[in-house]
Amino acid sequence: MAEATKHKLVIVESPAKAKTVEKFLGKGYKVTASQGHVRDLPKSQLGVDTKHDFTMKYITIRGRGEIIAKLKKEAKNASRIYLATDPDREGEAISWHLANLLQMDDSKPCRIEFHEITKKAVRDSIGKVRAIDMDRVDAQQARRALDRLVGYKISPLLWAKIKKGLSAGRVQSVATKLVVQREEEIERFIPEEFWDILVNSTAKNQKGKLLHLQAKLMQLNGKKAVIREEKTALAAKEFIFKSAFAVSDVKHDEKLRRPQPPFTTSSLQQEASRKLNFSTGKTMQVVQSLYDGVDVGRGTVGLVTYIRTDSVRVSNEALTAVREKIRAFYGPEYCPARPNVYKGRKNAQDAHEAIRPTDIELLPDAVKKHLTRDQFNLYRLVYTRFMASQMKPAVFETVTIDMHGAPAGDPRHSADLRYYGEHMTFAGYRALYTESMDDEEQKPETAIPALETGDPVTVDGVETNQRFTQPPSRYTEASLVRTLEEKGIGRPSTYAPTITTIISRGYVAREKRRLYPTELGKMVTSMMLEYFAPIVDTAFTARMEDRLDDVEEGKEEWRAILREFYPPLKEMLHTAGEQIEKIEVKDEVSDVPCDKCGAMMVYKIGRYGKFLACPNFPECRNTKPIVKYIDVPCPKCGARLMEKISKKNRKFYGCEKYPECDFVSWEMPAKEKCRQCGSYMTEKNNKKGERVLLCANEKCRHREKKAAETDE
Repeated sequence: MAEATKHKLVIVESPAKAKTVEKFLGKGYKVTASQGHVRDLPKSQLGVDTKHDFTMKYITIRGRGEIIAKLKKEAKNASRIYLATDPDREGEAISWHLANLLQMDDSKPCRIEFHEITKKAVRDSIGKVRAIDMDRVDAQQARRALDRLVGYKISPLLWAKIKKGLSAGRVQSVATKLVVQREEEIERFIPEEFWDILVNSTAKNQKGKLLHLQAKLMQLNGKKAVIREEKTALAAKEFIFKSAFAVSDVKHDEKLRRPQPPFTTSSLQQEASRKLNFSTGKTMQVVQSLYDGVDVGRGTVGLVTYIRTDSVRVSNEALTAVREKIRAFYGPEYCPARPNVYKGRKNAQDAHEAIRPTDIELLPDAVKKHLTRDQFNLYRLVYTRFMASQMKPAVFETVTIDMHGAPAGDPRHSADLRYYGEHMTFAGYRALYTESMDDEEQKPETAIPALETGDPVTVDGVETNQRFTQPPSRYTEASLVRTLEEKGIGRPSTYAPTITTIISRGYVAREKRRLYPTELGKMVTSMMLEYFAPIVDTAFTARMEDRLDDVEEGKEEWRAILREFYPPLKEMLHTAGEQIEKIEVKDEVSDVPCDKCGAMMVYKIGRYGKFLACPNFPECRNTKPIVKYIDVPCPKCGARLMEKISKKNRKFYGCEKYPECDFVSWEMPAKEKCRQCGSYMTEKNNKKGERVLLCANEKCRHREKKAAETDE
């Protein structure tokens, strides 16, 4: 009789999810949470036995004793145990560790998984029990071992030979390198001047109606108009005024803008960054709470499907429901005849559906009062993106009007202008949702003038606008995630922790959503490129991710990867150990005495670059910033200029008389004055490594090579 009263035990990862799942399963089931991993490699040692075919040493995680004791007690009183951790590699590994701790036979059916926390999905999973997938577990073990070998082998070397506190990581070092290399591109960039010529004109159509439009100069004398200097721009302006213009061609067309697919982990992180200003870490924290379950008044329910996915696939059931909702809300004209189908990325695992609402009837506004502001904003983003993905494209009417002109009696010389206009004629998915992009410029709709070939055009005015080519943009968290995904570095579950790590360790700083490398980040990247180039090679890292996928699919044995990876790493460690030791430099003694004990202070390198510290540490902990002057007078007041480091770890130049003088420059000022406008100039290296002078005046930006300095 006692056996009959025993309950069935379901183990999930989070307590919030446990409450939701227990309500769905009802009487006879007890649901508890492991709260993530219960076993891991020890923090105090490598934990991967490289001499015995990479045997992993797992120990119980400190502080989890009470949780494990509770799980064992519940398991002892259970008639059956279901392991319901997350449906990914990490979740599979947690189930495997739980099975080991609870002395379960992992080769027998004990594992269930659901991709959305709804009553149907949870109850259906009970009928689909399977054994633990050891291929998934082995893929996770391989990743863990690779990361541990890189982190625990390289970091101590950098710590011992270069500076205490340095560390390296298999994916984080590549991400840091990308940010550092982008900054180097920006520093080398030399802007090039060009001019846009815009012509304000009035055209008269066949009905005698006057139409005002602004056209752009496209060609001069039959060749593309590439104008690099003001002199040429003014000559073109004069030529346009002398010419008589008429419409030479009119092309009407229709343009479709199709909706984007529903969210993957990567695209959700990117869009939440742009639209909601969420960090990747915050996005995953909030969407996790939506997945685990929220009490929406009629009980607790998971509002979104599984959140770690690289797939854009959607179930037929969900497609049917969303198409019915589109027809009901917007009318049949907004719903395509067949569902929109999206093609995923080439290297996508496609293990789970795209991120979507679990129930299309749970409208964001209907559940708003039950959600926090962040939960509501993110749920609305997921909901509207999913619904928009199954709507018809937006339709735009477009027109391209070409105008040809030449001076009277001189047909050999000519100018060609172009007007482009577009106007939305059908909103389609844009009635609900509009995508956003980094550095996006919102283009207003323009008129569609009713003109025909031969209609005369009168020039009313000509604008000559000086422009400069722009350097590549610094990464945002969104664009860095996109780049990591495009290059195949990491997987959906790794993007947020990777970015969080490189920021928290001080390798990268975030300022106004942009990512900048710190001095520490540059130093670590330089070391990694010099001694461990394959580890930070993007192609190598991407190939390693593909091989981990092969392990999950049963195509490769996980230890084979480690047997191939470790010997070259060992050789690199040996070489670095010898060479770094040779270049190790002792602390450089300064000529600045310590205010507290009188010892001559030494130069140290920290998270924010160089600083002065007392050599008698830890007895004396006095530190000072380094005051570094450059041999250039302040352009505003003539005082000395200082090289400084901002709170966000960026180098800049400011006047020593601040705040009386507020001069500041991100680029190093030069002694020379601009020959064109008289403004001060700045120095930088071009792509060839040559020193170049660049005018600081944004309206001038004259540049010239810096004259070679000669010894007198």
